[in-house]
This record gives sequence, C-alpha cells and structure tokens, in this order.
Amino acid sequence: MTDPQDLAARYIAQWTEPDPARRRAAIESLWAEDGTHVLQPPAEIRELAADLGFDHPTLRAQGHDAIETRVTRSYQRFVEKGEFTFRSRTDAVLLDDLVRFHWDTVTVADGEVVGGGLELVLFDTDGRIRTDYMFPGIFPGA
Repeated sequence: MTDPQDLAARYIAQWTEPDPARRRAAIESLWAEDGTHVLQPPAEIRELAADLGFDHPTLRAQGHDAIETRVTRSYQRFVEKGEFTFRSRTDAVLLDDLVRFHWDTVTVADGEVVGGGLELVLFDTDGRIRTDYMFPGIFPGA
C-alpha cells in the first residue's frame, strides 16, 4: 500500500460497483479475509441505542460475506436508483499502516454534495484492510 489516493478510489469504487461479481472481487482484493468494517452510526441511531443502555453503539461487519452484505445494501439504498453516488476526496494520507480520507455523497444529476464522511483504514501485513472505521457526517474542519 503505497498510494493512499489510489486506495481511497478503489475503496469508494466497491461501494458504487453495480455488478455483484465485480463488487465481490473488489472486496476480496481490498479486505483481509477476517477484515472488519466498523460504522459509527448517525446520531439518531446512537440516541436510540443510548436509550436502550448501550454506551458505545457501533455497527460491525466482519469477514468477506458480511462486508459484501454491508456494501451491497448500501449500494441498493443509495446508488442503485441512480440518484446518488459516492466519491473520494483528494485528501488521502498514509500514516504507517493507516490511510485517512474523506468521501462525499453527491447527486448524480449535478454533483451536489449532500453528505459524506471520514474513513480510517488500517492494513494487515499483506496490505489488505484489517479494520475500517467509517464516520459518516464528518467533514474536514468539523
């Protein structure tokens, strides 16, 4: 893993890939077999979890099958209808075995930014994603 911007682009591409077989191949090439995607959920989900007594509500998907389900469901909800897509920003930074970058959710019609977040991606010794921490709604300077 030497080019963090390339990694950011490939990472975002898996979330926007329409072909299920190519999406799965992207996941298998990017992620360690037991890699973990950790999502810091939106505020409303955190509030519901706190009301139920959960101190640290995070959502996790571990392993290729679970990550494929997560990526596919996100694709179906946000991208498949043709209204939105995701794109990485050009701020990817490599720090030892971690890449940090921001991404945007944009409208397909005019490219208007309607959301986004921060990604912190840790790599294993083979250069594949060991742990991915996703923070939707986090923007530079926020």
